[in-house]
Amino acid sequence: MRLHRMLSLVIVAGLLAFASGKPCETQTSNSELNMSLNKNLLRSLETQEGLPNPSVHLALRLSNFHNLAKESEHLNKLKNDLHNDTQSSLSKSQSVVGLLSLYTLALKSSCYDLNTITFTVGGRSETLLTHLKNQMEQEKEHITFSHRPLTNYYQYSLGVLALCVSDIRVNHHVTHKLIKAADHEQFKQGDTESTDTYAMAGMALQCVKDAGSHVQNAMELDTVLSKIQQKLLASRRDDGHIGNEFSTGLAVQALLAMGRPVSECAASMEAMRTDARNNRYHNAMAISQVLPALQQKSYLTVKSKECLNEDDTLVLEPIDPVVVLPSQTKVTVTVEVVMSSGAAALYSVEVPKGRSLLEALELLKIENVGFTFDKESSLWGPFLSMVNGEQARQNDRRYWHLSSDGTALSEGISDFKIDAAQKITLKNTVY
Repeated sequence: MRLHRMLSLVIVAGLLAFASGKPCETQTSNSELNMSLNKNLLRSLETQEGLPNPSVHLALRLSNFHNLAKESEHLNKLKNDLHNDTQSSLSKSQSVVGLLSLYTLALKSSCYDLNTITFTVGGRSETLLTHLKNQMEQEKEHITFSHRPLTNYYQYSLGVLALCVSDIRVNHHVTHKLIKAADHEQFKQGDTESTDTYAMAGMALQCVKDAGSHVQNAMELDTVLSKIQQKLLASRRDDGHIGNEFSTGLAVQALLAMGRPVSECAASMEAMRTDARNNRYHNAMAISQVLPALQQKSYLTVKSKECLNEDDTLVLEPIDPVVVLPSQTKVTVTVEVVMSSGAAALYSVEVPKGRSLLEALELLKIENVGFTFDKESSLWGPFLSMVNGEQARQNDRRYWHLSSDGTALSEGISDFKIDAAQKITLKNTVY
């Protein structure tokens, strides 16, 4: 009896130790994962191609851990390279509200004086925030007459958010256009609802509510914020992802910003951790949206950001270069091109297993079978702008919709890997 009792006590003690130890182990594991993502994002600054990415800077600044020297260096690149590129776009009267907004958020996250950042157009020098306000007015007027923004509602939402976190009172009419679009469920890309847009609109409108600047109809604002929350929650899959793997980060940010409890986002956060452990996020833009969410922050956090007594312990250890030998196994990729007229053409190409879709398309182009394409750069990487001589650009309200064996791709052409024989469809689509 005594031995039985002692064994019982030992078992109970062991169970208690396991129960009490597991949360600590999980917390440590999650912290290590966040740190790994943080370092990957910081390391991307050394390998990024093209213009410096303001979204990456924003995520680094929202993090709990910093390498202040590298962040300062990247800030200077933003103020030079990105600034000059934006200046060029403004001089050509191009609509760049999304880029202006991310630039604003990046500068704000570094507690930089936004009134010292100016652009000169037509011989007149005005501040970044003035240009952003002017572009938002143009977007609003375009909605009035064309029932859609010059760009899209994702960029429009970014504009509202950037102005709001910068303590600029957002024009009531500008805000109202966004409220109506959300209420009438106009956040779509093609026939699919855009989780990213609902998330960004949610953060923007929550900021407006917190600022108390939409006092004309507070009930209308509360109603649409509730609707956005329900939209995001309803798009949560059984595996925890909201929308898809690459929209979950922004969705969780938005839900947290709108006051949903962390526990309600637990499954989605665990889905992102699983993706991170499986090296799903090899695109810096993706990490920049996931990392704040895993640290229970959002772009709204920028509004109250203070750059005082910041941690400066983030150090990148040297890593040995990984040599990836080209696969000797080739797979057949069928490429279908569907033009805006509905006319279709089929091509076939042998591709070494593990290559990107972009590399597959380049191989097909080299074969001189009549397939051609052009690409343009974006913060997410290159995207198709022209296929077989036909353009599909934002200005035309068109894009090349990509799918593999009938399933829409959630990754870009440089990130999606060809791991098996499949049919890739490139379809000129209206959004």
